[in-house]
Parts: sequence; C-alpha cells; structure tokens
Amino acid sequence: MKKYLFIIICCFAIRSAANAQVVASHQLTLAAAKKIVAEAVKFATDNAAPGASIAVVDAGGNLLYLERLDGTFAAAAEVSIKKANTSALFKAPSSKLENSINGGRGALITVGHTFLQGGVPIIYQGEVIGAIGVSGSASAKQDEDIAIAGSKVQL
Repeated sequence: MKKYLFIIICCFAIRSAANAQVVASHQLTLAAAKKIVAEAVKFATDNAAPGASIAVVDAGGNLLYLERLDGTFAAAAEVSIKKANTSALFKAPSSKLENSINGGRGALITVGHTFLQGGVPIIYQGEVIGAIGVSGSASAKQDEDIAIAGSKVQL
C-alpha cells in the first residue's frame, strides 16, 4: 500500500513540475503588424513626415512587416528593422538605451544592437509581443512619435 501511495505522489509531483515549466504567451500576427503600420503611416501623413520606413518585428526581433513610404532614403529600411529588433529584445524603447549611452554608459555600444531613438515595444496584456521601428522621417523625435502612434493600436 505504501509503495502505491508513493508512486501516486511521485506522478502528481512530476506532473506539477512539468506544468510549471510551460508559460502561455501571445504572438503578433501579420494582420496585426499591418494594422500597426497602417496607424503609423496615418500618423506620419497627418504630421507631414517627409518619409519613413516602418518595420514591425515579433518578440524575438524577427521581421514581420516593413513599409517604406515614398521619398524615404534606402538605408532607412534597414535602420527601422534594427531599431525594432533592439526594442523587442531589450523590451524597452530604443531611446532609453540611446539615452543611457549619451549619459555615460558607452559600453552599451559593444552589445551589437541599434541604440537609436525610434524603436518602441508593442505590448499586449502586459507582455512585449514585438516592436515597431521607424527611420527616415524629419527627425529622431518624429521617428519615435510615429512608432508610438503605431504601438498604441488596439489589438
């Protein structure tokens, strides 16, 4: 009897341990990424941005969707992707990291990411599920404003 009770207890313990190792998470879809970019484009247009490249990445920093407005310089596409990637992986606005470097934390530049203003995490139910990066508008501040507008879309 003790042997069977021990086996039952062990089975429950193993099952509980296995369940404790799995976490449910949300994923950004292509449709959601397009919705985010559409809102960012609307904001850019409404605020007379001379151009912009807008990238949305998933939580792992992988590109989901990119749109480059007419008149935007070619390298803006790559920079917007890197800003979004940085924001997603650090789970923070890229401006926070740029400000840290400007404030004396120069060693951050050795990490290999793009610490420029214009990357903003996309948060759903308290979880970072991706990020938006913008490059090529009138200024770094406008890049960030466009990214913030896109990040606020209701998903």
